[in-house]
This record gives sequence, C-alpha cells and structure tokens, in this order.
Amino acid sequence: MLNTYSIVLHPTEEIVSKVKTMKEDLAKAIGWYNSKNSLAHITIGEFTATEEQLKIIKNQITTISDSITPVIVTLDHFGSYPNGAFFIAPNAESKEGLVPLMKRFHQEIRFPIVHKNTDPHLSIARKLSSKNLEVAFSMFPNIELKYRCEDVVLRRFDPAVKQFEIIAHFPFNGNTKLQLVQTTLF
Repeated sequence: MLNTYSIVLHPTEEIVSKVKTMKEDLAKAIGWYNSKNSLAHITIGEFTATEEQLKIIKNQITTISDSITPVIVTLDHFGSYPNGAFFIAPNAESKEGLVPLMKRFHQEIRFPIVHKNTDPHLSIARKLSSKNLEVAFSMFPNIELKYRCEDVVLRRFDPAVKQFEIIAHFPFNGNTKLQLVQTTLF
C-alpha cells in the first residue's frame, strides 16, 4: 500500500505552541483556512512509498542526517506567496544554512520526491484571499523565533484526520567521516 510522507525540519515544542496560538488567533479573525491545524514545520519534500520502499528511504535519510551539523535558525519576518500562503521566514544567515541542507536531501535520496521545497519557510496559512492576507500581516507585525535545528523529521499522512503524523526523527550528528564518493577511472 502506498502512503504519503513528508520530510520536514521541526522546531522546538515552544515554537510549535507559539505558532499554534497564532493560527488560532488568525482563525478567530478570519474563520477557518488551509493549514490551520498543521503543526509548525519547514517542509523539505513529500513523496509516496510502500513500506518496503520506506525502509530504504529511512536508511538514506539516516546516512544524510548523520553527516549534517546542527544549524541555528532565526525566523524573524513574515512573508507571503502569490498563492495566498502566509508564513514566517528565516533571516538571510539562517536561509544560507537551510537551503543547502534541504537541497542535499533532494539530491541524495534515491527516490522521487514529488514536492521539493528550496525556500525555507514556516507556514501559518495557505490559500488566503488578499483581504485575509492583509488581516494576517496586520495581526502579526513582528516575530523573532530562534532554535537549534538538530534533526530532520519523517511524517506520514493520516487520511482519517487529514494531517501528517511524526513517525521518526533523524539526528544531525555532524559526523565528518569520509563519505563514499563515486569516481571513474581514467
């Protein structure tokens, strides 16, 4: 059976709680919206796989994560996309650390990642009208969230509750041992 999975960066429980409160406050102002019940995260990518395929992917994620050094992430401003997404974005220094890390998972996982994200952001809402985007920006003029990103999280989509659930954490160990590199002769 195929399941949908996502690989994400998951902030601290304190940040998850703060973002949850922000989402609830926004819902009080504008009503229900897409992403309202999703826990705070930064998406790296989504894919579908069988249980057998997932075992291989988990091994690949373990290998990649083992060599990554934890990154300090500062989320310090709000942004939006033309599709109505409203989000918290990292500062330039954090983005410089996150983008290569995210791309590394895209490149080194030997399995098709359907939705790849290379613009790190923590979504508050999706598919907002321009009027509701204005409300969101006016409600939340300033933000400063900081955490040490120490792992990547694998989540499985639960169709019954229509949300992803965390199924595994893969720590960033900063292991600098030599990595196997494919080379050619001559």
